[in-house]
Amino acid sequence: MAAPAAELYAIVADPRRHHELDGSGTVRDNITMPPQLLEGSKFSTSMKMFGVPYRITSTITALTPNEVVEWRHPLGHRWRWEFEALSPNLTQVTETFDYRDAGALKNKLKYYERMGFAKANASGIEATLTKLRDRYAG
Repeated sequence: MAAPAAELYAIVADPRRHHELDGSGTVRDNITMPPQLLEGSKFSTSMKMFGVPYRITSTITALTPNEVVEWRHPLGHRWRWEFEALSPNLTQVTETFDYRDAGALKNKLKYYERMGFAKANASGIEATLTKLRDRYAG
């Protein structure tokens, strides 16, 4: 991305701004969160999937300024963003949907694959990263 790591991190580290990034169309802008996020902090997000509105509360599991933001969804999977500064105004951004620790039963049943979440989230990540790239395109 043609932007400083600190600027990109600031967007992702503020759940109130996640709707600015979301390429999946599921994230809404109604967020409840503490004044400052720390590891272990919880934030709630309004979502909409398959036309159905709902609300989730996620927990911050990793937070390293300008480098990593990760949160755990109530179902056990994690969303992780990593920022690697390649130069002052160029950053490699990696977004990961990780469901390996979502539970032995879900993994054995291949829950995320069978429900279509793995594929849908891969498409959402591509759309999100494209949206973010386009935001900073010259």
